[in-house]
Amino acid sequence: MKYTQLGRTGLKVSRLVLGTMNFGPQTNEADSHSIMDAALDAGVNFFDTANVYGWGENKGRTEEILGSWFAKGGGRRDKTVLATKVYGHMSGDDESPWPNEDKLSALNIRRAVEASLKRLGTDYIDLYQFHHVDRDTPWDEIWQAVDVLVTQGKILYAGSSNHAGWHIAQANETARRRGSYGLVSEQCLYNLAERRAEMEVIPAAQDYGLGVIPWSPLHGGLLGGAIRKEQAGGAARTASGRSGDALRDSAIRDRVQAYEDLLDKHGLQPGEVALAWLLTRPGVTGPIVGPRTAEQLESALRAVELELSEELLAGLDEIFPGPGPSPEAFAW
Repeated sequence: MKYTQLGRTGLKVSRLVLGTMNFGPQTNEADSHSIMDAALDAGVNFFDTANVYGWGENKGRTEEILGSWFAKGGGRRDKTVLATKVYGHMSGDDESPWPNEDKLSALNIRRAVEASLKRLGTDYIDLYQFHHVDRDTPWDEIWQAVDVLVTQGKILYAGSSNHAGWHIAQANETARRRGSYGLVSEQCLYNLAERRAEMEVIPAAQDYGLGVIPWSPLHGGLLGGAIRKEQAGGAARTASGRSGDALRDSAIRDRVQAYEDLLDKHGLQPGEVALAWLLTRPGVTGPIVGPRTAEQLESALRAVELELSEELLAGLDEIFPGPGPSPEAFAW
C-alpha cells in the first residue's frame, strides 16, 4: 500500500479509503468484518463512515458494525484512521427531525459526536466531517464547537464534504481569524465522468491545504464496466439510479462504450483504471471505495499499483474532458 499526508497535516493515510456505506444495508456484519480485516491486512488504514449510514430506521448501524469490529481488539482501532460525518438527522426517513437534531449547530455537533463515539466504541474520532453545508449556522459557531471537542480529545481534525470552493475559503478564513486549525480535507463527488470539482473545489482545497477525498469514484458503477455487465445480464448502480437508466442516454452510452473499448485495447479493467486515474490527479489523497464483497476490495487494491501511460491518460481526457480551471472554463 502507498501512503500520503492528509492535506497539510502530519497524518499519514493510505491512498485508498475504505468506504463503509454498504456495511449493514447490503453487507452483513460478519462479511463487513472480513472486508475490514482484509483491508487492514493490505495496508488500508483510512476508513470512512457517517452517522446516518444504515439508512431509514437503521441509521447508525454502520457505525455500530465498525464499533463491534474495533471491539475485537488486535490493534484494530489504533491502526485505523477513522473518519465519520455529521449533518443529517437520525430519525427514520419518513420522520421530521425534532428542532436542533440535525445540521451543524453547536448543540447538534455536541450531541452527534457523543452518539457516534458510543456507536463506534471509541473515545476519539480522527477526522470529523461536515456532511453538507449548513447555511443557517455561522462558521464561528461551528469552529467554537470543534475547538472544544479537539481540546477534549474527542476529535483530532475537521473536514468538509460536498462543499463549494467558496465554502472552503469561508470556513478556513474564519478559522484563521479565530486561531483554529480549520478544515483539513474535502470529500467531494469526483471521477472521470464528473469533473466539475476541478473548476473551483479542488483548487480551493489545494490552496488551503485540504486533502481531496473523492466519493463515487466509479460514478455509481458506470465506470466499472457497466456495458460489459449489461451484456452479461447484470447492471451496476449509479448515483441517479441503475446504470441501465443512465445508458439509455445515447451520449452517455457512447462515452462509456468508447471508455471500455479503449481499455480493452490496453487489456485493463474499467473499475481499476477509474481508481488509478484519480490517484494521478493533483490534490487527491485517495478515492473512497465501497466494496460489498472481498472480490471488489481485491480489485480496488490492484488499482494502487496500476501505472497509466501518457497515451492512455490522453485518451481518457479525450473521452471525458475536464471543464478546465476557473474562471477560464466560463470566461476569457
